[in-house]
Amino acid sequence: MSVSLVVIRLELAESSQFPEDFQYCAEDMSDDEIGEKALSAARACLDGKSGTEKAAILHQHIGSRAMSDMVIETFSPAHGNSSKKKNGKTSALPQDSESGPGGTSGDAESPGAKESQGTVLDSPSKELPDQISFFSGNPSVEIVHGIMHLYKTNKMTSLTEDVRRSAMLCILAVPATMTSHDLMKFVAPFNDVMEHMKIIRDSTPNQYMVLVKFSSQADADSFYATCNGRQFNSIEEAVCQLVYVERAEVIKSEEGASLPVMDLTELPKCTVCLERMDESVNGVLTTLCNHSFHSQCLQRWEDATCPVCRYCQTPEPVEENKCFECGVQENLWICLICGHIGCGRYVSRHAYKHFEETQHTYAMQLTNHRVWDYAGDNYVHRLVASKTDGKIVQYECEGDTCQDEKIDALQLEYSYLLTSQLESQRVYWENKIVHLEKDTAEEINNMKTKFKETIEKCDSLEQKLNELVKEKQSLEKKCTQLNAKVAKLGVELREEQEMNKCLRANQSQLQMRLKEEERRLREMCEQKDTKIMELQEELRDVMFYLQTQQQIDQMPADTRQEIQEGQINIAVATSSASVAPGGNSKLSARKGRGKRGK
Repeated sequence: MSVSLVVIRLELAESSQFPEDFQYCAEDMSDDEIGEKALSAARACLDGKSGTEKAAILHQHIGSRAMSDMVIETFSPAHGNSSKKKNGKTSALPQDSESGPGGTSGDAESPGAKESQGTVLDSPSKELPDQISFFSGNPSVEIVHGIMHLYKTNKMTSLTEDVRRSAMLCILAVPATMTSHDLMKFVAPFNDVMEHMKIIRDSTPNQYMVLVKFSSQADADSFYATCNGRQFNSIEEAVCQLVYVERAEVIKSEEGASLPVMDLTELPKCTVCLERMDESVNGVLTTLCNHSFHSQCLQRWEDATCPVCRYCQTPEPVEENKCFECGVQENLWICLICGHIGCGRYVSRHAYKHFEETQHTYAMQLTNHRVWDYAGDNYVHRLVASKTDGKIVQYECEGDTCQDEKIDALQLEYSYLLTSQLESQRVYWENKIVHLEKDTAEEINNMKTKFKETIEKCDSLEQKLNELVKEKQSLEKKCTQLNAKVAKLGVELREEQEMNKCLRANQSQLQMRLKEEERRLREMCEQKDTKIMELQEELRDVMFYLQTQQQIDQMPADTRQEIQEGQINIAVATSSASVAPGGNSKLSARKGRGKRGK
């Protein structure tokens, strides 16, 4: 019996920390050698690429997969619970080699320790350490952020022959109903030969993965023979599925963790039972809605819809499905790893080109739901969709003739695949060498031209530097002169400011005087106007007197005598005409008095 070894790759986000003691290799290799072996193909693919091109390549290989938090819990059954350790440090108080705190060192006390205890009883504070180490949380549990990749080796390894396999086994799917205590009970007979056990819980619901490291390969073989295919308990139907782990590695995402690995094939997941799918499984199916299943998951499903999203499956491709590159809608194949849709090899070969770029081996034809293995160059399932009603049926071939034909076809396909792969690899590496030579020559020429340009720029910069130094000296002289002028102008400015203050003070006083003079001028003008009016009235009286005197002189003597002896009676004037007659009466009275005086 032969099996394929698996390689577990933990792709970490840039900000996530590396888990402790996760990396493992069945061969005697250091962590640096493991990383070099894992990243050799990725570095060859990413060398010479710009940052944008690298990001595009990584995004293409990651596809629609998203990173999630994973919890890694470590147990060491053979050496006690590892929760007492973290980074080589313990939570116990530091103890002296001769006597610990309180005068004890371990389980027994020596006479010297008792004597030393008696000497320090009077000052207990001297026994306390300066620093106490501690930690918070469970140190055996680590949380990382990334994607778990599971690869299988393309070569088969015999279980009966004495060949190197691995001392680490992986339990692919453990039901979530089994607690850590139940799992420890399940592996209890092998506690003495187990070095450690890591429980990995990712975003996959209802199950988790377990990595078990044994002391030797013989112990791992014994555990595999005893527990592989065995039920976890008598209540549930879930069985223990074990695989040998050739290598466990941890790689950052930006280093190309999602890129294909030489001689390895990445396995997809069944979205119903959430277990990894392989061609050794009875059936593999991916629906048009990009949900993959095992044949066992669809045995009791009698509807033509998807068990996950209830999307109705049809034998023909719908209008939304088209090749991502050329846009055709016929002969389409969907990648079971990342969901890429490309046309077949008889149209434009975009599905096969996707395999060559990403090494994603499995693709499903959308018309009949058959799964194709590009590495094996054959179909790897037994389930097909009936063209009459669209339901899933099992395709079987009976008889020895069919088996012989299959064997012959496999031999021919293997020979053709081997020769084609060798030829393609030869062409690939020759082209790569030619491209590298061209790129190297172009880079050398570019560097020479850049070196000449740099020398010329240095010479011009030196000349500019000398000119700038001279300009700097002249500017410094001008600056000193300007500083002196500024100081002088500052002194003059202060003097002008003082003078301005004095002028402002004088201006306010003069303004007050001006207002006072204006007030006096207005009063004098008013007095002058009143005097002028009085003088005008007197002038009118005088003129009236003179005119009357002349008229009287011209009259006869009898009339003058009668006027002198006569009297003037002034009637009471009305209110509307009281002012003018009063003035006339005054003038008349004055004239009368004057005449009488004459």
